[in-house]
Amino acid sequence: MDDDGLLYRVYERRLIRELEAFDLPQHLGVIVDGNRRWAKEAGETTEHGHRVGAAKIAEFLSWCEGLRIPLVTVWMLSTDNLSRTPEELEALYEIITATVEQIAEAGYCVRLAGTAEGLPEEVRGGIARIQERAAPESQLTVNVAIGYGGREEIVDAVRELVRDHGQRGRSPEQIAEAISVDSIAEHLYTRGQPDPDLIIRTSGEQRLSGFLLWQSVHSEYWFCETYWPGFRRVDLLRALRDFCRRERRFGA
Repeated sequence: MDDDGLLYRVYERRLIRELEAFDLPQHLGVIVDGNRRWAKEAGETTEHGHRVGAAKIAEFLSWCEGLRIPLVTVWMLSTDNLSRTPEELEALYEIITATVEQIAEAGYCVRLAGTAEGLPEEVRGGIARIQERAAPESQLTVNVAIGYGGREEIVDAVRELVRDHGQRGRSPEQIAEAISVDSIAEHLYTRGQPDPDLIIRTSGEQRLSGFLLWQSVHSEYWFCETYWPGFRRVDLLRALRDFCRRERRFGA
């Protein structure tokens, strides 16, 4: 091990010791951004950048499992991404499907957060079959946000809520009365789960881009300059340390 590697190991151990005195997030969200820029700067293809980023997701989840973080939501494909070139999307669909299968094979509980309507039939079918084989319960649950948009999630939740009440024969006035913060939350993609405590975004962009738009009202954010393929365990530990040091006011 070189001197830099040794220093990182020492620094990691110190960070872990610091975290032992705190409660870590029960739900961690991560926006995996920067695959294409990383590839461009490395002189590699966009597809290679996505493949390295996908491998980083599996590594990242193993770190979370080791830290006993029980719930992670990973934004793998946004609704905006669906407008990319057919060549890039074809590679992305194959990489995403393989990554979801790898997550399931690692023994994690897998849940889809997003709408599958904009995805090709073979991708929808492949992910559905993977979910059926995935562990129903695990130390770590992974929400894979595919075809995800925050505004679309809220629209889908309200539509589902209205349909549910419409099927019960409720009048428009009764349906309007039934719409509340709690009733909408019960129809989100993350229904039944706690809201994210911390959201991490890589690549230097300091915005959420609609990620978990409803759920993140009281979330803490942590942004870093590193592109996702270069994200290290020490970066996660630094994010968690920063989170633990904050005084959460929950909007106050």
